[in-house]
Amino acid sequence: MLVACALLGVVFSYYWRVFYGLDARGIPPLWPTAFCVLLGVGAGAAALALRRIKDFAARGAVCILLCGILFAFANPPLQTPDESEHYLRTYAISMGRFDFDADRGYPEDVSRLMQAFPGAWVNAHTSAGIGIDPDTEEEQPYNTAGYALKQYGKDGEVQSIADSFSQYLAGESSDADLVTEPVSFLILPFLPGALGMAVVRLFGLGALGCLYAGRLGNLIAYTLLCWLGLRSAQKARPAFLCLMLLPMSLYMGASLSYDATLLASYYLMLALLTRPAWTTRTAALYAVACTFANGTKPYLNLLWVVLPLLLTKKEWKAKGSRLAWAGICAAGSLALTLFVEQYGVLMRHNYGTIARQGGAAVNGGEQLAFILSNPLRYLAVLLGTLYENDGFLGQLGLFGWKDMPIAFLSLTGPLVLLAAALLCTPHTDFLGRRRLGGLGVFAALYGIGAMTAMYITYTPVGMVRIVGLQTRYFLPLWLLLAVGVAALARRALAPRLTTARAESLALPMVGGYALLGAVLLFQHYFIGPVYTVYLS
Repeated sequence: MLVACALLGVVFSYYWRVFYGLDARGIPPLWPTAFCVLLGVGAGAAALALRRIKDFAARGAVCILLCGILFAFANPPLQTPDESEHYLRTYAISMGRFDFDADRGYPEDVSRLMQAFPGAWVNAHTSAGIGIDPDTEEEQPYNTAGYALKQYGKDGEVQSIADSFSQYLAGESSDADLVTEPVSFLILPFLPGALGMAVVRLFGLGALGCLYAGRLGNLIAYTLLCWLGLRSAQKARPAFLCLMLLPMSLYMGASLSYDATLLASYYLMLALLTRPAWTTRTAALYAVACTFANGTKPYLNLLWVVLPLLLTKKEWKAKGSRLAWAGICAAGSLALTLFVEQYGVLMRHNYGTIARQGGAAVNGGEQLAFILSNPLRYLAVLLGTLYENDGFLGQLGLFGWKDMPIAFLSLTGPLVLLAAALLCTPHTDFLGRRRLGGLGVFAALYGIGAMTAMYITYTPVGMVRIVGLQTRYFLPLWLLLAVGVAALARRALAPRLTTARAESLALPMVGGYALLGAVLLFQHYFIGPVYTVYLS
């Protein structure tokens, strides 16, 4: 198997060299080959190790960790949405700073890293203009959006991520661009990444090393929560594994974003809802996950507090009533939300007036009044936004700050979800009409609520589309969609697939897809495709 994977790595390398012109860009010919061979050998070794692990949850967790490590390094520094401010907040916490001071700076190499790797790197290096078509010799407009590498002329200079690494390592910086603490006042969700940064700083690593260590700290937390979710789930486990291993989930889980632990908390709560009976321990675990989710992203996540009510009296084995535990979830969530908000106000120094997110054109009160007075117009806004964004189900391959599209992953992501749904068709995986119907209503309300929240808090008043929505917000809904599709397929196909067989097929399918996603992300950022601009 190791030899086969190594040969596969050579094939990948040859593919890159032929179709993306590596030699023309000055990359040593042996370097990509060596990288691909090592990647192939590592994949083979991981496959052999997984064969020795029998427990489904443990196998899934190991696969999540290994594939997540690839995403942590395939993704260039600070290219996950809002990762620049998440990095600065995590770095501050790792130095023991649990307050917030806008006048407080960072070590010089942190500022150098921020200058070398601007957020939305692809957009920051995108150009548009008029060039000469080499075939027709006529002037043609060009736009390099969506490409991480741009080459100006057949033998011209290539702008690439490698240039940013060179700039950082060369020690190039500007005193005018020294960074200070960001407008970010969360502590709890950044602790895993801060711990990773604190550990590597003991060994003398600088800003770049701290970034990768912080990502790995978050990835470990994501993996542990996913392992707990897979262990807790008793129905539809292939669908859970699929969502946890989706390239978009791993992309966020192996970043400095608080979405790493937030997404894993969503998956854990949904996993608990597949259990046929709830004990006090199950209810307590759900309450902790629900409270954490609300403390990280408040108010919208209050919808999760009602889900324990989907259980029947016969299924409820916990001490106390279902309504009481829903109240505990609500009380804990509101208490943590208010504490986080007050803590952010009391421990804040030298920030002055913080500008409204989205600019002066955004006004929550006026936007809400607009929605209430124009409900049909807002319905058109909702549907139009879904249409423009391919229902967000067609953007599972849109990475970066919505500036790095990988078309293959966007096209195949829904198909992988469908395959995972079909692996959940054994009759033992049926959730029951009450829970399935209730989760369907929850999914609809949650999706509309997420869109409405972004319209009110981030979008200019009366705008014809909703600004700021991203596919990662809807990942829990795609999990519920897979479970719903499985219920329909179970009736239509009358499958003979067993649960054990389905779970044995799920890991190689979604694990292989995750590995492919990491390879494609690395290729698109570091290798190609290259957009060649023929200047006039």
